[in-house]
Amino acid sequence: MSSKAVALDKGLRKELDTFREKVRVEAERIVFESFPRKILDLQKLIESAAQTSSPFHLSNAPRITDATVYPPPSGASEPETKKRKLDSGETANGITTANDANHAKHPGKMLSNQHTVALHEQLKAECEQMAELCDKVKLWINLSMPKIEDGDNFGVQIQEDVLTELHRSQESAYNLRDSARQDYLTRAKICTKIMKYPHLQDYTLALQEHDQKQLYIARQHLHDLRSIYAVLTDMLHKNIEKIRTPKANNASTMY
Repeated sequence: MSSKAVALDKGLRKELDTFREKVRVEAERIVFESFPRKILDLQKLIESAAQTSSPFHLSNAPRITDATVYPPPSGASEPETKKRKLDSGETANGITTANDANHAKHPGKMLSNQHTVALHEQLKAECEQMAELCDKVKLWINLSMPKIEDGDNFGVQIQEDVLTELHRSQESAYNLRDSARQDYLTRAKICTKIMKYPHLQDYTLALQEHDQKQLYIARQHLHDLRSIYAVLTDMLHKNIEKIRTPKANNASTMY
């Protein structure tokens, strides 16, 4: 009994062709509009960071660190841990809230650095946008790759090199975005030491130095993001013809 070969439905093929065309249009818009615009926007931010009015300027450092240990809120006392009787006759401790200051070893309160929090939010948005834009361009290039066959693969190699650079840029964006988490964890450890040893001035100085370092790192991240966009844009523009048409006889070979 002969089996009939399965073929792609014509209507579905048309929808897929439409999808691929939308991907191409969006990716080329990113390559020729979004990426160049991001370079210029970030360059303006970098240049403005040299002015004292910029939130990235190091002159903000002396005023943004609050090393004060505040007393826990009065009147916010939590009831003692309750016990409840189970059907079996056993007792189990009730669950206390994670922010229950009454059960903390050092119940004082220290405030986060709202200035660096705002910088982190701004940089996180930039990193997330970069990762998203790179992902769209990667999809277009992958869909533009011709059928695997021998000969005339120079254009395909260029596509693969560009994909590698896009992937590296995404990884850099993810790592830069993670700097906020690293800052909060390190700062929390220093604050813990201040609450435990309030009479040691060196911990307060360490907190001030840490916050000043975050300003410097945030400004450096602007340079990193700008440079990533610049390298990607240059590579894509120089090789755009081979990315669009990796082989001289390249045709639509998605299916």
